[in-house]
Amino acid sequence: MTMLPYISEFLGTMLLILLGDGVVANVTLNKSGMKGAGSIQITFAWGLAVMVPAFIFGAASGASFNPALTLALAIDGSFDWALVPGYIIAQFAGAFVGAVLVYILFKEQFDATPDAGSKLGVFCTGPSVENKPLNILSEAIGTFVLVFAIKGLANVPGAAEVGLDKFLVFGIIVSVGMSLGGLTGYAINPARDLGPRIAHAVLPIKGKGDSNFSYGLVVPIVGPIIGAIVAVLLYGAIPW
Repeated sequence: MTMLPYISEFLGTMLLILLGDGVVANVTLNKSGMKGAGSIQITFAWGLAVMVPAFIFGAASGASFNPALTLALAIDGSFDWALVPGYIIAQFAGAFVGAVLVYILFKEQFDATPDAGSKLGVFCTGPSVENKPLNILSEAIGTFVLVFAIKGLANVPGAAEVGLDKFLVFGIIVSVGMSLGGLTGYAINPARDLGPRIAHAVLPIKGKGDSNFSYGLVVPIVGPIIGAIVAVLLYGAIPW
């Protein structure tokens, strides 16, 4: 079996995190030239961070970059179960490496930023108000919108042939972020959160504080998986 799909998922997720965590570092860390640019830049950049690798690697792997999406597509029969373990390993590994690259690039800015919460926020998500049941629901609904909309792209004639589907995914990510992102940071992807959270835990970041695995091992993993599965099951039940 060719390794190209797994390599593509690794590189695509690495690029996603490099660009996504990179914009958060760019906007929030001291001594960054774009510090204070705000949530609008972050939200648009996360959408682009998904779109860019999707254009590059879509033909090679399907550009999932998201264990919840990969699992859900296998459940609804549109993805081969045999590929699931390798994809998920590649996604988590790519997310970890992407986060390490962000730390290397922004090390001086991390050193110049005293607030531990800001440093953690570069790597992973956190709730504005911690309430795990509601936080899980927020992540589930955000991921439901993402996956249901991705499935719905099949109803856009010719979208895949001209690459329009990749651009529309950018719009989906921005929409979810603009509307729901303030609740939990809209991980909507277990690899996007846990891979960089592990990087935060192991990297020698000055004054980094706790990595908050009590939240990270629950909300941004359980919520997206639930939301993605419900999305494909509902989509499949509709008599299109």
